[in-house]
Amino acid sequence: MAEPWQDTALPAHVRAADLLARMTTQEKTAQLSSAWIGAETDGDGATDVAPGQHAYAARSAALDALLPYGLGHLTRPFGTVPVEPAEGAARLADVQRTIRAGNRFALPALAHEECLTGFTAWQATIFPTPLAWGATFDPALITEMAQAIGASMRAVGIHQGLAPVLDVVRDPRWGRTEEAIGEDPYLVGTVGTAYVRGLEAAGIVATLKHFAGYSASRAARNHAPASLGPRELADVILPPFEMAVRDGGARSVMPAYNDIDGLPAHAHARLLTELLRGKWEFSGTVVSDYYGVSLLEEAHRVTEGEGGAARLALAAGVDVELPAARCFSPADPLPEELLDRAALRVLTQKCALGLLDPDWEPATGGPPVNLNPPHMRELARTVAEASVVLLANDSGVLPLGDGPRIALVGPLAHEQAAMLGCYTFPRHVGVHHPGLPTGVEVPTLAQALHAEFPGAVFVEDPAGADVCLAVVGDRSGLFGRGSSGEGCDAEDLRLPYGQAELLDEAMACGAPVVIVVLGGRPYALGRWAGRASAVVEAFFPGQEGGGAVAGVLSGRVEPSGRLPVAVPRSPGGQPAPYLAPPLGRHGFPSTVDPTPLYPFGHGLSYTTFDWGQPRCEATEFATDGETSFRMTVRNTGGRAGTEVVQLYLHDPVGTVALPEVRLVGYVRVPLDAGASAEVHATFPADLAAYTGADGRRVVEPGALELRVAASCERVHHTVPLTLTGAVREVGHERRMRCEMRVTQHRAADGPIGRPTARARSASHVLPAP
Repeated sequence: MAEPWQDTALPAHVRAADLLARMTTQEKTAQLSSAWIGAETDGDGATDVAPGQHAYAARSAALDALLPYGLGHLTRPFGTVPVEPAEGAARLADVQRTIRAGNRFALPALAHEECLTGFTAWQATIFPTPLAWGATFDPALITEMAQAIGASMRAVGIHQGLAPVLDVVRDPRWGRTEEAIGEDPYLVGTVGTAYVRGLEAAGIVATLKHFAGYSASRAARNHAPASLGPRELADVILPPFEMAVRDGGARSVMPAYNDIDGLPAHAHARLLTELLRGKWEFSGTVVSDYYGVSLLEEAHRVTEGEGGAARLALAAGVDVELPAARCFSPADPLPEELLDRAALRVLTQKCALGLLDPDWEPATGGPPVNLNPPHMRELARTVAEASVVLLANDSGVLPLGDGPRIALVGPLAHEQAAMLGCYTFPRHVGVHHPGLPTGVEVPTLAQALHAEFPGAVFVEDPAGADVCLAVVGDRSGLFGRGSSGEGCDAEDLRLPYGQAELLDEAMACGAPVVIVVLGGRPYALGRWAGRASAVVEAFFPGQEGGGAVAGVLSGRVEPSGRLPVAVPRSPGGQPAPYLAPPLGRHGFPSTVDPTPLYPFGHGLSYTTFDWGQPRCEATEFATDGETSFRMTVRNTGGRAGTEVVQLYLHDPVGTVALPEVRLVGYVRVPLDAGASAEVHATFPADLAAYTGADGRRVVEPGALELRVAASCERVHHTVPLTLTGAVREVGHERRMRCEMRVTQHRAADGPIGRPTARARSASHVLPAP
């Protein structure tokens, strides 16, 4: 007869509690532990995907020592060394059988992987980096992408994905800017929540990281302390995580490496327990960042010994130590009450994933495994195309005509690295394996341009060209192996590798110069403002990125991306003033002008749009109410295009210094030439809430402005509003999104028709969980 914990008719928490009661202390502790098979075996670092962590791996408990008690997690069975997908699935299945055979309850481990730019496995589709997700301003597309990524992971036996990154960019010198979605908490929250929805819909546990304040480190240095006041933490850093927990249904959270005011995130009980589990009612697991528990002892120095680090993290609310068992060790007893709390959470999650079911079997791969099928490549292409941003086209040189003489300069035009972020398999793992094929086809921009312009003549001398394409940007890498990526922080925002001089030389050639930036952060381009004929930006656009950029240059692809981070004018003027109060902007009494060259939300098209006057339902409503407005957008140009309608809030008077404007809504509006559409927006008063000096988040009566805009600086219309009634405190139940949708698409002279599929899915209104 099956025991209660094996009874699939019972709720997961009931089954988990029954199993927990049967376990020894060592067996409970083992469920909080992980094994990283392969990372500890290569002394020359060839399989060390994160330099500097090899020493930790070598001191971690081996799998054989853990087997008698069971195992909580398996770390990166596909993302540590190159392995054929079918072979990897078979190996993982064999390891799971070994784990089950080794413990008396026959429990498997939960296998996790990175999935920041797609499944980080050899031969898996490589999607654009998260900064490019933000540039799409298209949550529905990101949900579709995440669901496809999750399905591929699930098919080979993976249960949890270590994504998305919800860190709001505060200073783009930070090397992990490429991993973030943008510099606005609303954009990060809506796009990040969309990714969570997709991953969770595929049956993969989404992991929110890095909780919290990682991107706000001093001088943008990796792991550095974060100088955060409580208001900045509450109103800028935390909302994306809150939205992804509440609206996205994320089932795991990963603490950050940094400390906030001296308190490391892995030991921050107010964050991990009081806020996350208390106020936000999160019921999933908290998994440490890799060696984050060890760093409490060895870097933060807030405790002594591995056991002290384990107890400190466990008391704060960390449930699982990743990537390997070092501090959470069955050999070192942990406080029973805290141990039971964490183990119950882990077992409940395993039960929900089916890992406690009597008939559970590991995925074997079945038929031949294809991690890069046509529909995934097409989706990667769609995301890449939607993310390319046309920053400038002053002379109208773009799109390029047929048969031009093109000079192509810059080494990155010929490198796959210019397409790939640091968490792609080739840049993360493949660099340790010289001679290893990329695993998927990744055309360079040069290759894509030759395919895009078969009638063009490519010349070496820019002086004899019709146009010069100057390609600049980044090579991604880890911990100093690139100019962008984890641990690759920048002292300033000058173009790396001497590329400024390359642009100066190109500008002197006499031909129109189009600057193409391929990278992981924005760089200062003010030196060439007014001299370049056009500027195109793409943030590590993935394996299909070369074709996407080439398509924008030719006009085959209509540019529709918008900046998720501002592009600075000067290399030392960061951070840019978006989300800054008035004194954070240019003006007396400072000689430094931080005004960006291209602001947040900026992006151009090859067509033109007319924005009709908004028609507001009510300009006066209560602090617990809402209003709505409608506005017609018409494509007045000669070709199809997509406008991105953005809604910003301006609060002229607050009890604390407030941002001049902040994003509260957006929607993509795709239109054929001559067509029009009606944009509907519902604005709840809750979106006017901010945290006051007393720490309470409130909505206050008084005047507001909604600015209907094409960027945070390019305002088409202003809608004055007045909130009435009493000051109202709001909490976790508040409304966090402005619902915007597009309807009534019509041809120039034809009847009203139904919106296209992409138009219907373009709104950031998310489906119910």
